[in-house]
Amino acid sequence: MDDQAAIERCQAGNVDAFQQVVEQYQAEAMGHALALLANREDAEDAVQEAFVKAFRALRRFQAGRRFYPWFYTILRHCCFKIGARRPAVVVESDPPLEILASASDEAGERQVRLLEQGLARLSAEDRELITLKHFDGLSYQALAERLEIPPGTVMSRLYHARQRLRAEVNRSRQEL
Repeated sequence: MDDQAAIERCQAGNVDAFQQVVEQYQAEAMGHALALLANREDAEDAVQEAFVKAFRALRRFQAGRRFYPWFYTILRHCCFKIGARRPAVVVESDPPLEILASASDEAGERQVRLLEQGLARLSAEDRELITLKHFDGLSYQALAERLEIPPGTVMSRLYHARQRLRAEVNRSRQEL
């Protein structure tokens, strides 16, 4: 059963059909929540809360739309709400953010560690942009639609996020 069929079954009252949707998108949602929050427990809470909210809002879901971009908006709001409740601290990546796969050689592993540390020090908004663009491969237009901002704003914010990431990676390199 595809997403649309599962969602239609949910809208018709079949609660169990939503399990398929959760199973299909849980890993992707966890990756995005982890990128935004840089904390596994908070990310798990955000994902769970987002799926509950999505289930409750399914009656408003429009047929023909893709589920994940709609769900991502809910997930993003949950992540920011949970992130706002935490004390403001610089997040150190220990254990690593787990966004990047391990490299096979020592130099590659060091580069991955530096990048993970740099990402962990960025704001949630900057991590989100970089993750969606460079790890998920979204186009500027897809980013604009997902974040509900103009493409020019995406380009500008992404440029500045990359600059901040570069500075944080250099900072981490100097600390090592």
